[in-house]
Amino acid sequence: MSSSKPLKTRQLPKKKFHLLIFGCQMNISDAERLAKILTQIGYEQTKNESEADLIAVVACAVRQKAVDRIHGKVRNWQLVKEKRPLVTLLSGCVLAADRKKLADKFDLFIDIKKLDTLPEQIQALAPEEKLALPDFFDIEPSYYSAYRAYVPIMTGCNKYCTYCAVPYTRGKEISRPSANILEEIQHLLEHGYKEIVLLGQNVNSYGLDKMEGIKFPELLQKIDKLGDNFWLKFLTSHPYDMSDKLIKVMTKTKNLNDYLHLPMQSGSDALLKRMNRHYSIAQYKKLIRKIKKSLPQTAISTDTIVGFCGETEKEFQATASLLKTLKFNMAYLSQYSQRAGTAAAKLYKDDVPKAVKKERWNKLNKILTKNSLDFNKTMLGQTRDALIDYVDKTGNIYNNIGKLSNYISVHIATTKPLPIGEFTQVKIVEAKAWGVKAEVVK
Repeated sequence: MSSSKPLKTRQLPKKKFHLLIFGCQMNISDAERLAKILTQIGYEQTKNESEADLIAVVACAVRQKAVDRIHGKVRNWQLVKEKRPLVTLLSGCVLAADRKKLADKFDLFIDIKKLDTLPEQIQALAPEEKLALPDFFDIEPSYYSAYRAYVPIMTGCNKYCTYCAVPYTRGKEISRPSANILEEIQHLLEHGYKEIVLLGQNVNSYGLDKMEGIKFPELLQKIDKLGDNFWLKFLTSHPYDMSDKLIKVMTKTKNLNDYLHLPMQSGSDALLKRMNRHYSIAQYKKLIRKIKKSLPQTAISTDTIVGFCGETEKEFQATASLLKTLKFNMAYLSQYSQRAGTAAAKLYKDDVPKAVKKERWNKLNKILTKNSLDFNKTMLGQTRDALIDYVDKTGNIYNNIGKLSNYISVHIATTKPLPIGEFTQVKIVEAKAWGVKAEVVK
């Protein structure tokens, strides 16, 4: 993992921190690194917010609802501070406008890419602490799982989609050195990790910010060669940068899962132009056909926004039609939420009523439910590996819940619990809209 020397610091006795994480897998990965730093400066992590001496929020600026939840939490913490000492810390994806509103409500703000500023800010609150911290990508994370790891390969984005806050909260694309990525993953595999998920706002553009060094297809090849029996995924891809070379590499890897996430956002060219997505529907459909021809067993999920600025009924129907035509079995459907500071907030009016957004979301969800059931039926009778995440018991029966390599949820009923974090070979016996039911292969 990191070549940095162990951090030396006087331990803070019985100090505990609690993490609140909003948003995507990238925020989970960021939180793991933040947790490592807090642990190294003497704090112990707790899942109980009420016993925490420090509460760290890893925020998400994508939707207003997440920011509203933070405001609600802050009001509660102000009451706690009247009764006992409590340090509050804000990090993650935070727009300038939100940071301004929250500035006087948090004790610390940490730019997640600049954890090296944490010593000075902690010292300002507790001058006796003398700390020295490595750069962000060199920080060894405290992984939340003993078998699944989210590994950031880059941060930031250069696409500037009009609805998106990421370029303003995370900055331009910065690729992590490939040697560090390979070292971290090798370490994880040596310690028995079963699933590696590569993270970036646009993993396809990995390495394009550097004149020298490998690009994403080569990185994928190198990672694939590190082991023989692990799952490998990557999130998220941008259609504009999904190259023929990458698709070819994907067909030749032995560990890469049969799953790809490729956001379309809308089925209307006019809306895609307003969103500044850099591709047309014709180009997107051509790309999907190419992927399905080369990787016919791959499950493809997508992102779709309903109710974006000025979305007409005709434009919405184009999105609904494309969702049916391309038969996505999974999709992250969101109702547009205007974020101050984004280009869309400056250029367009958020003029689609909430009731219309909800109605359109329901219509897309109905299409998706049918697509999902149809796709899941194609797996009936298949024998596949399942990675078990959770086990509960009802009476004498254990319900083992996990994922298949194509990201489909699987439920397996047994008389003895299956090992969490391990592969179990199962046979698909029933298809549901939410996933499949399976039996353990004897």
